[in-house]
Amino acid sequence: MNTYRRIGLSALFVLMIAFAFAQQKTPVTPSAPAPQDSTKNINLIRSNVLRFEQKDSTELQVLVGNVILKQANTLFYGDSIVMDKAKNVIEVFGNIHINDSDSVNVYSQYLIYYGNTKIANLKKAVKLTDGKAILTTEELEYDLNSKTGTYLNGGKIVNGSSVLTSKEGYYYADSKDAYFKKNVKMVDPNYTMATDTLLYNTQTQIATFVAPTTINDGKSIIRTSDGYYDMNRGLANFGSRPTIQDSTQFITADSISFDKNTGEGVARGNFLYRDTVQGVTVISEYGIFNRDTKTFMATEKPLMIIKQDNDSLFLTADTLYSGIRLDTTYVEDSLTKNRLAKKEVDIKTGDSAKIDIKKPMPQVPLRGNIAGKPARGARPPEGTRKNLPGERPGNNNLPPPDVKKDIPPPADTSKAIAAQINPVKDSLVASPKNIGDSSGIDSLSGSIVLSKAAADSILRKDSIRKQDSIKAMAARKIDRIDSVRFFMAYRHVKMFEDSMQAVCDSMFFSGKDSIFRLYTDPVVWSKESQISGDTIHLYTKNKKPERVEVWENAFSISKSNDQFFNQLKGNTINGFFKDGDIDYIRAKGSAESLYYMQDDDSAYTGANYAQADLINLYFVKKELDKISWLYQVEGGFYPVNQIPEERQRFRNFKWREARRPKTRAELYQ
Repeated sequence: MNTYRRIGLSALFVLMIAFAFAQQKTPVTPSAPAPQDSTKNINLIRSNVLRFEQKDSTELQVLVGNVILKQANTLFYGDSIVMDKAKNVIEVFGNIHINDSDSVNVYSQYLIYYGNTKIANLKKAVKLTDGKAILTTEELEYDLNSKTGTYLNGGKIVNGSSVLTSKEGYYYADSKDAYFKKNVKMVDPNYTMATDTLLYNTQTQIATFVAPTTINDGKSIIRTSDGYYDMNRGLANFGSRPTIQDSTQFITADSISFDKNTGEGVARGNFLYRDTVQGVTVISEYGIFNRDTKTFMATEKPLMIIKQDNDSLFLTADTLYSGIRLDTTYVEDSLTKNRLAKKEVDIKTGDSAKIDIKKPMPQVPLRGNIAGKPARGARPPEGTRKNLPGERPGNNNLPPPDVKKDIPPPADTSKAIAAQINPVKDSLVASPKNIGDSSGIDSLSGSIVLSKAAADSILRKDSIRKQDSIKAMAARKIDRIDSVRFFMAYRHVKMFEDSMQAVCDSMFFSGKDSIFRLYTDPVVWSKESQISGDTIHLYTKNKKPERVEVWENAFSISKSNDQFFNQLKGNTINGFFKDGDIDYIRAKGSAESLYYMQDDDSAYTGANYAQADLINLYFVKKELDKISWLYQVEGGFYPVNQIPEERQRFRNFKWREARRPKTRAELYQ
């Protein structure tokens, strides 16, 4: 009994111990507290007053008077600050200053700052500066992570003397880049700029354009929508068809590189230069220009267009160069010029005798002066000259007129003609003695080029002469100062207008005298007429042909039909135009002429051939009407089927129709 009792008590004790162990909890190891980012903690550095306030279960610290807080390398200053330690947010009032790593300083009157994201929202008289540029606005968001300031309700950046305003702006303090949008304007003593979108670096002062932009630098208006402008150095590169325009010129191209300091620029792709005052336009694929001096050089298929009333002159060459020269006109000079103009004599009045081109040329003494106007078919008496091929010998010719008795001798008008035709030369004459080896003639302008020694000698003499007479001279009054444009064309020059075409190797034109000077194998065409020579001067008035001068080996050809060519040769030829059509031609010096005649049914009856010192041709309604021969006349009439072969084509005859520009489009090729 006692044994069972002891066993039962032992089992009960074991159960009680097991139950006690079952009720015991397994101990739990406490976890370590979560690490905090110490760089985001906002710490108090100084404050005159510190108090704690409870607001909606949130404990706030209120700091008043000379408050300074710090977060990492950023210091916050203000008159008073309310800090929520739990949310890591501060609200600052009055005289706020943020010093961000001693590189950026921000000022305002109100600030709320989120310490965890490092975003500051500032209001009222906000100012941000990086030591170089100053940004001001009424509302600014400043990101301390990227050091970026953003305003959306208008702002201004002052960088030295430049002031930039816009509706929206983004400023990156580290890179000094600024991005502006909406109503962007930049004002500087040297320029103003307006656009909708602009990228600008305050350190390099480089503006990058991504939208239509207008720049006014005081000399011209520049429009572009692509490229950049270095405001500090005045260098620019514009794309997307920029334009440069002022009161006298317009420049555009696919892209333009430009230096504001020198005015020089390089235009690439569809370059167009327009002189808006003188009505001149030049286009090419490549050009170099100077906006300030108004000069340019166009290459790669350049084409010049000179605007006229009812027509335009088109000119092309391998290279075109143009510039501006100032031409001063004095009151005394202009009055003298007007007086001289009234005394001009029509050079045609010296030609007292004219020959009807529709009648055969009269036979004249071999070495006589001009003949009168005889009846059709007149012949000189037998023995006065050798019979020409095809003429019948005999005495049935009328005697030549007695020049002394029947016809008054014509006055020698060659000097008067030369005075009107030849360009006015400077009074300075250079002799071989004082010219020296380095002197010569400028082939392009015709000016005398002197050596330095010769020029100094002449200038000294001229200076002494002026000093002797300076007391007696009154101050010259300037009538006006004109800007005169000139052009130079090099290689494969072609000119085209409806009434006239021309080709040569090089050309010079000046707006002062309106003369096209054509050099090296020049040829000029007007309707069915062709004029050639060593050098040709084409005079224009009101941008229309007025007269033409041909120097040395002058040759005029007009096509009568596919077989016959009317021809005129001489040392020089002078032609005059009326309303754009040829009106009068004069050949002088070893002159020769051959002109075919037709009857009333337009059938060819023969040709008049003549040699003389001076030959004049007169036109009516574009058709040859009269011819006169002066001095040392020889020649005669040939039946159409008896013209000697050597007379049909003068020496050096060349019909150059293949070189003639036929259409405007041909110049573009």
